[in-house]
Amino acid sequence: MAKIAFILLCHKDPDAIIKQAQSLTAVGDYISIHFDARAKPEHYRKIREGLADNPNVCFAHKRIKCGWGEWSLVEATIYAVQSAVESFPRATHFYMLSGDCMAIKSAEYAHEFLDRRDCDYVESFDYFQSDWIKTGWKEERLIYRHWFNERTQKRRFYAMFELQKRLGLTREIPADLEIMIGSQWWCLRRRTVEWILDFIKQRKDVMRFFATTWIPDETFFQTLVRHLVPEHEIECRTLTFLMFSDYGMPVTFYNDHYDLLLSQDFLFARKISPEATELRRRLGVLYASDGAKFQISNEGRSLYKFLSNKGRIGRRFAARFWEKESSLGRERELLIIVCKKWHVAKRLLDRMQQMTNIPCIEYLFNEESCPLPDLGGIQSTMGKRHRHRRALVRMLFDYYDTDRLVVCIDPGNLDLLEDFGRDRSLTRLLEIECQFSDEYLIGHAMRVGLAGDRTPYETLMRLLPTVRNDMVHESDRIRDAHFDNHTRMREIDSPEVNAKAVASFLTVPESQAQEIVQLDHLFAD
Repeated sequence: MAKIAFILLCHKDPDAIIKQAQSLTAVGDYISIHFDARAKPEHYRKIREGLADNPNVCFAHKRIKCGWGEWSLVEATIYAVQSAVESFPRATHFYMLSGDCMAIKSAEYAHEFLDRRDCDYVESFDYFQSDWIKTGWKEERLIYRHWFNERTQKRRFYAMFELQKRLGLTREIPADLEIMIGSQWWCLRRRTVEWILDFIKQRKDVMRFFATTWIPDETFFQTLVRHLVPEHEIECRTLTFLMFSDYGMPVTFYNDHYDLLLSQDFLFARKISPEATELRRRLGVLYASDGAKFQISNEGRSLYKFLSNKGRIGRRFAARFWEKESSLGRERELLIIVCKKWHVAKRLLDRMQQMTNIPCIEYLFNEESCPLPDLGGIQSTMGKRHRHRRALVRMLFDYYDTDRLVVCIDPGNLDLLEDFGRDRSLTRLLEIECQFSDEYLIGHAMRVGLAGDRTPYETLMRLLPTVRNDMVHESDRIRDAHFDNHTRMREIDSPEVNAKAVASFLTVPESQAQEIVQLDHLFAD
């Protein structure tokens, strides 16, 4: 059975470190601690004294001062790994942690998980071919030497870089290494760790190279594992759940994230807030429990993206030049049906097509599969349709040789509605207001990736108000835009009332509009 030796790099909160070590070792696992030499000496003494009687705890042979982006982080990890290998001969896996990490599964589950497959878990992507680095330096991290800390010695850091760049003082990457990159939160087998320690002793040239690279904790172990271990024995992923905001900062978890964390396909999570005392307590109890069952839904990242985007309503890039200068045509009418329940809008659209001679197009800006004529390729991808929205609709007018066209648009596409509303053509909106049951909202959350078949019921119940409010908010934004010629038909209204809205929208007699809305199953789910 797997026995884990945790490699803990930490620099603060000695009480939390003691509790973390006691929790992880209480089930028979081990921990090797490196406490930053920059930290207060009394904090380190407190940790040593608090864990002195625990045989499953050891400390790095040497403490060093660590800095972000420096080789010191890798060096500290190596010292902690060396101590763990010597102190815990029964350890089968070595798992990298920080003081902000906590288990989100039971130890029983974690051991069974690691026993399922004989492999190393480490993100290890090709440094130059992958898009792991989104912005900033790439090759410069490697071919120039970096002796200073970019955060604490910024002027020296960039001065040395510019000097090397002007003088052409680049260096070669070790010829036999394929540089890889990935998260520093890995879990490696004992054999792999021993191979890495042997490699370190033999290849001083590689050590010198990485010692002056920038942010080597994202490349050192990732490169060596891929160099030493057969590819089929590497699982290119981390077992630690972490998310980053749009600003590149780690997302912090609090007391109300307990159920969300347990449903992710990971063993640990980072970062747990120091103030989340109840979350830390519950996760500590969970790690020592037996027989715990977990429903893995893994929707955490998509759910976070959905919720965080709610605070960014209204942003839109400036209109492209071809959108500013183009027009659908002053004499044309664009009739837009706006409805969140696409099947309801499509039923009404089908009736309109049967009862009038107006060409009707379904959700052309929302569904890739929407039937469209060949317009020279402008309709071929969703990206092209959005980029050339006015040109696309103008070509549809021309294709059908008409001055009136009905299209469906999702209420979330306010930018499209505003864009068409500013056109010289006459634009009419028919907003269909539907009722949303819990079952429909759950299905919607699953369709857009906010939940899955295994998402816990409690999580779904907490998610539903947000999804419902989001749909209400979309409708409110449309009303706040004050579009001209905006009419509404509602599920709760009678067919007679809705017929008046359709008559105004299509500018047809009410008798004809009544025939259009006379569908018993129009609003059925």
